[in-house]
Amino acid sequence: MTTWVPLSCTLPGTDQPLRVAEFDALFAGHLAGSSRPDRLRLRLVLTGGPGVEETVRDLVARESGCCSFFTFTIGPGPGPERIHLDVEVDGVHEGVLDALERWAAAASGRDLP
Repeated sequence: MTTWVPLSCTLPGTDQPLRVAEFDALFAGHLAGSSRPDRLRLRLVLTGGPGVEETVRDLVARESGCCSFFTFTIGPGPGPERIHLDVEVDGVHEGVLDALERWAAAASGRDLP
């Protein structure tokens, strides 16, 4: 499912399905919840464990390289063995954040809050 990938993404089209698959795997295996602290920020709560934070850091670093309108922040918790991933955008890309939120929930099998 690649409908959340914006036209402004500079990742070559042939590489986009691979990146989407990486996010699919992350969300399917580790998404524990999500919230919208405000309209331009999505907080994803991920289950931790060996190597998860490093994987997330690598993935978002590469995503920042092709979609510079995303701002990613990774932090601890809430709770043990959990990390949060905040994804922020500017007002122009609010629709991309909305689509990413729906897609993450669908990929993980979770309902939106």
